[in-house]
Amino acid sequence: MAKNKKRTKKKKKETLEDKLKYEIAEELGLMDKIKEVGWGGLTAKESGRIGGLITVRKRQMKDKDKS
Repeated sequence: MAKNKKRTKKKKKETLEDKLKYEIAEELGLMDKIKEVGWGGLTAKESGRIGGLITVRKRQMKDKDKS
């Protein structure tokens, strides 16, 4: 007999990258598109822009901490 187990999705703890990703997407005006089609609906250019800005911000934060 098969047991019915309820599978619950574990909530992933929001990371710094996640926070930056949403913040930058909002600044670039992409949140409406993301809500409509999801992250996979972004173009490579849009995704690359977000990733590049995350890298820049993380580097700035790291440099700020060294000061």
